[in-house]
Amino acid sequence: MSNQLLIIGFVWPEPKSSAAGSRMMQLIEAFQEADYSITFSSPCAKSDNAFNLDSIGVSQVAIALNNSSFNEFIANLNPDVVLFDRFMMEEQFGWRVSENCPNAIKILDTEDLHCLRKGRQQAFKDKQAFDTSYLFNDVAKREIASIYRCDLSLMISEVEMDILRNQFKVDGALLVYLPFLLETISAEAIKKLPKFENRDHFITIGNFLHEPNYNGVLYLKETIWPLIRKALPKAELHIYGAYASQKVTQLHNEKQGFFIKGFAEDVHEVMQKAKVCLAPLRFGAGLKGKLIDAMQNGTPCVMSSIAAEGMFRDFEANGFIVDDAQAFVDKAVQLYENEELWVEKQSNGFPIINQRFSKVDFQKKFLKQLDDTFLNLQEKRLNNFTGQMLQHHTMQSTKFMSKWIEAKNKV
Repeated sequence: MSNQLLIIGFVWPEPKSSAAGSRMMQLIEAFQEADYSITFSSPCAKSDNAFNLDSIGVSQVAIALNNSSFNEFIANLNPDVVLFDRFMMEEQFGWRVSENCPNAIKILDTEDLHCLRKGRQQAFKDKQAFDTSYLFNDVAKREIASIYRCDLSLMISEVEMDILRNQFKVDGALLVYLPFLLETISAEAIKKLPKFENRDHFITIGNFLHEPNYNGVLYLKETIWPLIRKALPKAELHIYGAYASQKVTQLHNEKQGFFIKGFAEDVHEVMQKAKVCLAPLRFGAGLKGKLIDAMQNGTPCVMSSIAAEGMFRDFEANGFIVDDAQAFVDKAVQLYENEELWVEKQSNGFPIINQRFSKVDFQKKFLKQLDDTFLNLQEKRLNNFTGQMLQHHTMQSTKFMSKWIEAKNKV
């Protein structure tokens, strides 16, 4: 009999809209290959971009916040594993899971370290250097508490693993390094990619609901692109991303070669047409899906150190990592015009996909760690007193706040 997995999603997965959506689909596939029966639930409204999970045999259930109907739902399902999509879902539903299915393994998929992203954003806003005073914010208190309350937390970046262990002193036994789970790119597939002479223009891509992406596009518009355009008057910048609001679309300017293209139905197609990908992110966290898309499609990048964080380790980047605006422009122009350099940087990307983010390697390690957790769950929890303590207080405070909201909603 197969194990039961319940996923509690912050949103319904949209793999064409965001890296988070792609990540969720990779996790679902990993559990399916391990013969799990999967139910995906979310309190969020479903958009037109949501993936049809029924088509791959995953049950879909809408759930409500602050509603005891979830108790009956999860008790009847009785899952072996519950995966929370971001710490906010663990805050909302974790105590109900513990109360109704105390033996279910609780896994938190952090997506990225939210406290790191929020802290960097605030430091940027304040025009100050980022330090621990920005890292130890209110989001950190909630997020780290959620990590302790879970049996395992999935971390997409080694940099964030180190921050949790060294800055927050989180026990490494609670953490699992699980980056993007990617298929190997074959030599044959590489040969079929469009060559330098068959590509044109620059590209950037990213979900516009994600503030680092919008800020990056604004930086391109106001600072980076005018300088590139001056050096390359015929070049264009094509900007793709889901949920482009009016503040995004009003940046479109054909005379400046600045094109807001909106949602990309096929990221591989648009990425393969472009010559260079630009990612001048000024704050953020996690691994950047746009860089993965670029490497998979043989498109060299110019990126900031924030964009590159956690991606390359000891490998040569598939482009240039620069933070100074003028240096960023110089490297972008150089990469756009120099075919020999372009080919060299393109070739750096394929080993990163195949060796840094091999689906087979990381999926196997994760499932082994999960099996070990099944075998030693009680011992693991006994060794996590901080988690027990936080669980106790959360069961009191969050539980009764939720019950109060539910009662108030009935009036």
